[in-house]
Amino acid sequence: MTIINEQAKSFVIEVSQNPFILIFTDGASSGNPGPGGWGAIIAFTDGKIQELGGSEFFTTNNRMELFACIGALESIVLSPSKIQIYTDSTYVIQGITKWIWGWEKRNWITANGLPVANTDLWKVLGKIALTHKIQWNYVPGHAGIPGNERADEIAVAFAQKKKPPLFQGLLLHYPVQIHKLPKKTSLPSQKNRTQSTPKKPYSYLSLVGQHPIRHSSWEECKSRISGQSGARFKKAMSQDEEGQILKSWGFQPEDLERAH
Repeated sequence: MTIINEQAKSFVIEVSQNPFILIFTDGASSGNPGPGGWGAIIAFTDGKIQELGGSEFFTTNNRMELFACIGALESIVLSPSKIQIYTDSTYVIQGITKWIWGWEKRNWITANGLPVANTDLWKVLGKIALTHKIQWNYVPGHAGIPGNERADEIAVAFAQKKKPPLFQGLLLHYPVQIHKLPKKTSLPSQKNRTQSTPKKPYSYLSLVGQHPIRHSSWEECKSRISGQSGARFKKAMSQDEEGQILKSWGFQPEDLERAH
């Protein structure tokens, strides 16, 4: 017999008086880039819950964060809708609330003159977001917020090539206390965030058959290995690490070819 959570029952009454759709999203990748997954939880205003998730063979954490938001919003058939989205991705929140307008004006070029990363997904998310009234809320990751923890659990499972059971049913029967929302939802102040710029990879290596190739970007690497049975790939952060990877594959640096 399912025990009805009284706090969840009160939450159903509360949202029915001031209805909004509640969404938690998260993304994960192993290797960044590497195998990735995304997870989302939607609490509809009629008291129903839907969990969603998916995966990609070779991707980044940021792409999975974007996929989670897109996947959740695409599942909402009524437009416009009042929506509260909770995510631990400052990249997503700042991108959709601040940066995207400048990107569009500059034809998807950053202020530094570089192509915007993940332009394909930003265009989709931007278009969907315009059809709803959305409030974007920051939630610290791994801080014990039930909705965020569950979304992360789904994303990690898919990144690990597992297929976790996804809940679809009534909020009253949902084991996750998704109604426990964080009190503070603003982005962390700049002084509390790391100021270091992520180190750029030295190279991306792919191996198809007996031909190791160096790539300057993971997009090039992904394009070569996609659909190739037995293909291998690896990110190298230095020349020495590149040599170690090649050695583990049975090759020497002089065997390495450069992508054309």
